[in-house]
Amino acid sequence: MQLLEAIPKKEYILVVDDTPPNLQLLLTMLTRKGYEAYGVSDGIKALSHVQSDPPDLVLLDINMPNMNGFQVCQQLKSSNLTCDIPVIFISARDEVLDKVQAFAVGGVDYITKPFQIAEVLARVENQLTLRRLQRQLQEQNERLKQEINNRIIAEILLQEANEKLGRLVNLDGLTQLANRRCFDEYLEQEWQRLAREQQPLSLIMCDIDFFKNYNDTYGHVAGDDCLRKVSHLIKESVRRPADLAARYGGEEFVLVLPNTDIEGSMLVADVIRKRLEELALPHEDSSVSKSVTLSMGVTSLVPKTDSLPSVLLTSADYALYRAKELGRNQTYQIG
Repeated sequence: MQLLEAIPKKEYILVVDDTPPNLQLLLTMLTRKGYEAYGVSDGIKALSHVQSDPPDLVLLDINMPNMNGFQVCQQLKSSNLTCDIPVIFISARDEVLDKVQAFAVGGVDYITKPFQIAEVLARVENQLTLRRLQRQLQEQNERLKQEINNRIIAEILLQEANEKLGRLVNLDGLTQLANRRCFDEYLEQEWQRLAREQQPLSLIMCDIDFFKNYNDTYGHVAGDDCLRKVSHLIKESVRRPADLAARYGGEEFVLVLPNTDIEGSMLVADVIRKRLEELALPHEDSSVSKSVTLSMGVTSLVPKTDSLPSVLLTSADYALYRAKELGRNQTYQIG
């Protein structure tokens, strides 16, 4: 079954003239040329008709009762709904001032009476061609705006997707802290920066005491919940944007504290310990407390360009080992 092609809509012209022979002649020649034409005999009717059925072009006489052509054109151009409709004046008035006023109120052309049919048709077609081109340009601009908006939306969605992917790549799924990969990259970055600036870098390594016993007693689901709560507490204990809290592995956590000396890092460790005591997560199978506790190793130094961040990591790991060796549920510092 073949689809019928859409029949092009005839361009519609409103003719405004209070002289019946002129009005009829203009309507006849426009209709024969293939346009849709409608005539009215005064300005008030013209304005009313334009509001209800906007034409593609207005042929407008000047000398009319009640409201002359200049006034009609002014009102058309003052409305956002009709200001783009081209108006061609057709008048017996041939004075220069009349023509100047016609263009001043918004007319696009001026034809004097008695008119020649060929001239009127040529000028009408010229203005309608300009009108068609104007509409095509407007449509192209609208399509371009839509394409730009679509591209902007696509870029925003892509950025959001990349940010989400970045979070997934850098975050530990269970605790929502930075993961080991993110920690390693950040430690290296801050080591290089602070080596150039010769400023201190501190590390706190934490381990939940007797966490295997916790899992054995309460189950792995409760163990995961415990990890989440401790992780949240650790994250909330560091407020500076440059500080990073990460899950180092299993029940171990690590905090990177740039531009922080040993005294400052010990204060952070004390805050974590105090908040964990206040949280009072039950741990019946702990040898050091009836609630969940942490052993922490704290170390601080000024990085050197000829050394590696593993120096700091090894020192923090040893400090943590000493905290456990000395009885757990305590902080041991090096630096």
